[in-house]
Amino acid sequence: MKAWRSLLLVAAFVACVPFTASADDVVVAQINGVDIKQSDLDFAASEVGAQLANFPPADRRRMLLQFVMENELMAEAAAKAGLDSGQSFEDRLKYHRRRALRDAYFDKSVRNAVPDEEAKKVYDAKVAGMKPEEEIHARHILVATEAEAKEVKERLKKGEDFATVAKEKSKDPSAEGGDLGFFSRGQMLKPFEDAAFALKEGEISDPVQTQFGWHIIKVEEKRTRPLPTFDQVKDTIISQLSAQKAKQTIKELHDAAKIEIVDPEIKKSMQDAAVRGEGQPEDEPDAGGNVEDNH
Repeated sequence: MKAWRSLLLVAAFVACVPFTASADDVVVAQINGVDIKQSDLDFAASEVGAQLANFPPADRRRMLLQFVMENELMAEAAAKAGLDSGQSFEDRLKYHRRRALRDAYFDKSVRNAVPDEEAKKVYDAKVAGMKPEEEIHARHILVATEAEAKEVKERLKKGEDFATVAKEKSKDPSAEGGDLGFFSRGQMLKPFEDAAFALKEGEISDPVQTQFGWHIIKVEEKRTRPLPTFDQVKDTIISQLSAQKAKQTIKELHDAAKIEIVDPEIKKSMQDAAVRGEGQPEDEPDAGGNVEDNH
């Protein structure tokens, strides 16, 4: 039963990707005289939005419109081919009606059941328990040998610009002018990290060896890592709370239902999955980790 319940949750989570509908259901395109509206994009987002979550908003809208347009074109072709009648089509309609009802219930009982105030409580609790963490803004110049590193250090001691020398000498093309930005402990190799955090602002290190070669490091700035604002992490926390709410809702509905699995192979597979512990509810929302990762 747990594995079966997980399938329902997976389906529900597809509808959990945030997508903001327009206040007015405007027409965004027309195909053969048929209006494609903003609401069509919103419904498409509940179906395929999870696959588009990492794309910029403008790209998401374009891709959703393409998805809806392809649906419309194929639907028109199906109707012309006489595929809109018969038992198979009626069974398909019945399935999609249940799916539409599920989505409507999910919106009402899960997605809209987690207020900002609840997410703010999670945020406040996690932030209150976070310790201040030091960050440094550093540059480096990476060369192949210790002799080259010493030569670079001498040029810098004579007053040459660090960024200019880095562009000329450094083997690290990803750091423009040697700039590594801000980082905290645990993000760099330990010899590099130890040397960097031991420096004061404006100081330049002696040659430091790592597996990549020899480094000359300069610390530009030190600061206490700023905490993320609630607005920066709100969506992530609400998503986690919604997932927890979805599990609770599905469990309550499942426990109250009379369910009989008739197919013996599926029944055995579900029993085996239950023994393995698949479909177990996840832990409480770990907003702390996401708070730290979204600063």
